Amino acid sequence: MRYISELARRSCTGPRHVAVLGSTGSIGKNTYAVLCSNPDKFAVTALACGRNIDLLAIQANALKVPYLAVLSENDVPSLRNMLTYPAVIVHGQKGYSELASLSEVDTVVSAQVGAAGLRSTVQAVMHGKTVCLANKESLVLAGGHVRMAAQKSGAVILPVDSEHYALFQSIGHNIENVRRLILTASGGPFRGMSLQELSDVRPSDALKHPNWSMGAKITIDSATMMNKGLEVIEAIHLYGANPSEIDVLVHPQSIVHSLAEFNDGSVIGQLAVPDMRLPISACLAYPDHLDISQNGVARLDLASIGKLSFEKPDPIAFPCLTLASEAYENSLCPELNGANEVAVQRFLSEDIGFNEIPILIENVLSSSANTASHDDLPALAADTVDKIEERDNEARRLARQWSRKTFSHG
Repeated sequence: MRYISELARRSCTGPRHVAVLGSTGSIGKNTYAVLCSNPDKFAVTALACGRNIDLLAIQANALKVPYLAVLSENDVPSLRNMLTYPAVIVHGQKGYSELASLSEVDTVVSAQVGAAGLRSTVQAVMHGKTVCLANKESLVLAGGHVRMAAQKSGAVILPVDSEHYALFQSIGHNIENVRRLILTASGGPFRGMSLQELSDVRPSDALKHPNWSMGAKITIDSATMMNKGLEVIEAIHLYGANPSEIDVLVHPQSIVHSLAEFNDGSVIGQLAVPDMRLPISACLAYPDHLDISQNGVARLDLASIGKLSFEKPDPIAFPCLTLASEAYENSLCPELNGANEVAVQRFLSEDIGFNEIPILIENVLSSSANTASHDDLPALAADTVDKIEERDNEARRLARQWSRKTFSHG
């Protein structure tokens, strides 16, 4: 195994200049809180959001952030009117990419949701930034491209996912001695339920995660275990691992965030309370560790927890974990991501049932495999991202058209 890039100690004589892409989402708001609590260590240079310009304006006004981005050009005048100071405002995917590549920025927090974060993440990597990566879809969609771009530019990629930061800490500088990576999963709100029982669950049920407070998309992915499937693909690219070297265990307490098994049989894991501010702060301050108790993050009290348990996932009730592995093996990761994002949206709008999410995804993957060739793309080709997005978009089209009447479950 080898890391996606050389995770070396970077000297920093002053505050790190940070761009937060997706500052109004769950990860973005937690990141903003950590940054505001440590003004001597960080300077917020750029913020970007999708459509929540009201919150973006509040964040920007508090810190007088010089560069801002929104999704729609139509929102630029409204945002400008809300600001109490002059700022540069850009928009759209081009605008996000501009912020990710600013010469004034050395650290980029990639916290946009889904495929929307791909282009800006690639730009940050190509410009040699330290990338605090919460947008796992960038690696799911374009892991080979991102990996080679990081090696060429010298970019440092630090994983914000609690599971992958736990692996990063557990492995340390012993990557060559690692035998197996073990990703833990909470099991979500439906752990232990049968396939039949899952047929009646509603979006409001799926959004009640037992341990974590997250955005709607990732919470549904946790409930279906697709999130863990995406994290397996992410681990393949982050650590240069083979799929056979990665296991998943359900750990309902969400205290052990992941583990690394070494060649001698020893296992090292990282334990912490389930709070995203911890991995966020660790990535922002790497290789240092901030005291984030001022942000309200509790200390781990193992005696009060009392018991830590582990079990194997149920592939019958939660087939998305298997679908993700099959998609990787068949070079269908863009199709997997596009179909899943649409399936989650359709479930949240109560257009399809919970158990139809994996059926929809499987049907789209089957249709895609039958109609096109999906050989590995040249990792550094100029149009690689364009081609990946074309495949992702075609999968979305198929997923939006999906119904039990037009597709059969094979």
